[in-house]
Amino acid sequence: MIYNEDAFKIEFNNVPPTKGSVLISEPFLQDSYFQRAVVYLTEHSEVGSMGFVLNKSLDIGLNELVKGVNIKEKIPVFLGGPVHVETLFYLHTFRFIPDSYPVSDTVFLNGDFELVKDYINSGGEIEGKIKFFFGYSGWSDNQLLEEIKENAWLVGGISDEEILSTNSVKVWEKTLSSLGERYKKWTKFPKDPTLN
Repeated sequence: MIYNEDAFKIEFNNVPPTKGSVLISEPFLQDSYFQRAVVYLTEHSEVGSMGFVLNKSLDIGLNELVKGVNIKEKIPVFLGGPVHVETLFYLHTFRFIPDSYPVSDTVFLNGDFELVKDYINSGGEIEGKIKFFFGYSGWSDNQLLEEIKENAWLVGGISDEEILSTNSVKVWEKTLSSLGERYKKWTKFPKDPTLN
């Protein structure tokens, strides 16, 4: 079989990362946290970058991990990244939550967790409204820009619906496909090409 190595090179990787954009990992990245990951950036500046992996769900629910969440329905939790994996973070659409950090006009990070618990315990809708993470992904000053130059990441956009979806298994494929036919082809290859 003839293999075209150039088919897996990132082209035009000059889109700068910004707060609210996503990082899409190249198809053969073997890092356990970032293999076929989509990372939503909640901060990007000359000091560093912070974000959350959107598509690495954990097998355990929020109600099993956090005291005071008193509903039987399993609330999905995601592994946001390798930093502070013992700390709970959440992205949401609730302007009414005090001390939330605005990532965009419609998406907020963290805030008063007692109000979040009240919302959940009163039967508030989770899907598309709030998403929970243990840990986050972080980069120091120019580290992320260097990784982008090395073609480990593509920079793209994403809808609020996909950011907050708890059914984000296919988000890597969807975001790649939205960047055109060249990147859509990447989704057809196995994670480990040596197994093919």
